[in-house]
Amino acid sequence: MKGKERKKVLNLLNEIMERELAGVVRYSHYSLMVFGYGRIPIVSWLKGNASESLAHAQRAGEFVTMLGGHPSLGIGPLLESKQHDIGDILRESLAHEKSVVQLYYNLLTLVEGKSVVLEEYAREMIVQETLHEDEVDKMLRRPGDIEAFDSDH
Repeated sequence: MKGKERKKVLNLLNEIMERELAGVVRYSHYSLMVFGYGRIPIVSWLKGNASESLAHAQRAGEFVTMLGGHPSLGIGPLLESKQHDIGDILRESLAHEKSVVQLYYNLLTLVEGKSVVLEEYAREMIVQETLHEDEVDKMLRRPGDIEAFDSDH
């Protein structure tokens, strides 16, 4: 990959890294704001998401350096709605996950047929992020609801 294509891919990988780092902050914050009877399993789940986001950010950064780029020190947008009901947290989480998965789709479009390694990485991350979206979607449903909360799948 050369020139403008490489630069586009590097910029997108850095944006992915920044968004994933924002996820670390977001999920860490959410884990501190959960109260009530279901706190322990929800906090554990949120902390797991923070760890996963960090691993995803590090992986994107490794691809940046593999391509000879410089990993960003930036962080993606952080929305603080000051709403800390579990439903609010999950809806914000779902919006964040959708924005991240779109970046992986954008990466796939840029590298498809040009880099097997990056293409497979993008596909793998799309699968992981889509499954995570589905998990959040199911958490937002009422018990017994079959129809997706957000039917954009």
